[in-house]
Amino acid sequence: MQYLMLIYGAEADWMKLTPKEQEAVKLGYRDLREDLNKTGKFKGGSQLTPISAATTVRVRGGKRVTTNGPFAETKEQLGGYFLVDASDLDEAISIAARMPSALTGSIEIRPLIVMEQAAKQA
Repeated sequence: MQYLMLIYGAEADWMKLTPKEQEAVKLGYRDLREDLNKTGKFKGGSQLTPISAATTVRVRGGKRVTTNGPFAETKEQLGGYFLVDASDLDEAISIAARMPSALTGSIEIRPLIVMEQAAKQA
């Protein structure tokens, strides 16, 4: 089953890290990605640009409304994601616990509904 792992952290805290500390986090993700690639479990992932580059879109009363920045002001922002193939939620949790950002932020795990599954549920 595929799981999307949403990586949350305080963007301001990331900016406070030294370049050496930021590089250590990036290397931690690289090592995890390489390890998951060996078993075919890594399906994709990326770091996101800062929240200042975000645009939120809503349609209300038939009118499109766009807002610069994220939808809500929160302590932690979505900073990236991993898409993995895990045998079950327990394995997905084990993978999420290996992410460097789990030490300072949080990882939200969401199972994907593949189109074949969605058709069966309808």
